[in-house]
Amino acid sequence: MQYRVHCDGASRGNPGESAAGVVIYDSYGAVTARISVRLGILTNNQAEYRAVLAGMQLVEQLRPTEVEFRLDSQLTVQQLSGHWKIKNEVLRELSIQIHNAAPPDATVRYTHVNRSENKLADLLANWALDHTSSENVFPTD
Repeated sequence: MQYRVHCDGASRGNPGESAAGVVIYDSYGAVTARISVRLGILTNNQAEYRAVLAGMQLVEQLRPTEVEFRLDSQLTVQQLSGHWKIKNEVLRELSIQIHNAAPPDATVRYTHVNRSENKLADLLANWALDHTSSENVFPTD
């Protein structure tokens, strides 16, 4: 099955308090899962990478054949796609974790989207920053 994963990392300060929002859509466009998680003190780029990692770990459980990650961070998309070199050591380590978490038999690709196409993931990331609980998985029922 094909899935589309919208991810967003948010950081209030750089570095500062950070969070991730992830929304997974199935091939019919229905929301399959969504998560909002506080990440602690990170840079904005680290928060973006951690959002992708959270999305990868969540979608892996669905045993997809194809996964498209949609992000509004051009840097993250280009680096994880292998087009740009990852110079930052922390981001390099996170990219390895993301690669290792990828579903073994799935094709994974990364697409840059406008912020307007990533509103729900952004909302979830900011929701986590505004609330004190560390992680919230929202059922889709």
